[in-house]
Amino acid sequence: MTDARFEDGAARPLRLQALEAADLTVLSSLVQDAVFPVTEMKFDRANRRFALLINRFRWEDKTPTPERVQAVLSFDNVTRVQVSGIDRGDSELVLSLLSLALDGETDRAILTLAGDGAIAIEASALDVSLRDVTQPYRAVSGKAPRHPD
Repeated sequence: MTDARFEDGAARPLRLQALEAADLTVLSSLVQDAVFPVTEMKFDRANRRFALLINRFRWEDKTPTPERVQAVLSFDNVTRVQVSGIDRGDSELVLSLLSLALDGETDRAILTLAGDGAIAIEASALDVSLRDVTQPYRAVSGKAPRHPD
């Protein structure tokens, strides 16, 4: 009998939660280069939740065919959301998420977007979740995102 290997595991949808700044680093690496229409971000004030429906690149998947998957990135306990550098009136606008981090000075979660856009999320307690909601699909470009040095 041999031990199980990582390669033997079946791909499963991600379902992760971040309750500390270090946890956000993991989520940030998984949502880097996610794309989403501006219309797919919602702040539900009554339930104190901000959520995005994103198409994230599956960085954790090392198959030769690059894949994306739709996922919900949600923030609970939200008291305020600020958006800058984004034209919310342009319903055709597609945004690209570069990183997710906690601002150490203000304890706000900052989503940095390509093109100088940003979303700042203030919350009474950090509670961020990432949950895949569809089956993976072949990336339209057929390539992994690249960032020149």
